[in-house]
Amino acid sequence: MPIKRILVVDDSPTERHNLNDILTKAGYQVSFAFNGEEGVTKARSDKPDLVVMDVVMPGLNGFQACRTMTQDPQTQHIPVILCTTKNQETDKIWAMRQGAKAYVTKPVDGAELLKKVSALG
Repeated sequence: MPIKRILVVDDSPTERHNLNDILTKAGYQVSFAFNGEEGVTKARSDKPDLVVMDVVMPGLNGFQACRTMTQDPQTQHIPVILCTTKNQETDKIWAMRQGAKAYVTKPVDGAELLKKVSALG
């Protein structure tokens, strides 16, 4: 299934702006959530084709939100890319155990992100 609509979940206005810029210039429709709880709720209601989510957020963090979405029958089909400053190998392994399909570190390399989005499409 081709990816057209992407939900970006990040508490940082700067990161949301940067990700929006990268993704909209590549032709994707982007919507936003500002924390993990809102991300899970919007994924359930809006049914995006993909979620790009930060890890370090107040409340429900990205690992927890990813696990919630990948275990929920309403959202388990939606691939999640975790996008974070956490760049240790253990973080990447933990992300995949939570159900993430890909992992991108910040600052985001636009070409790398788009390549991973395309690979999931």
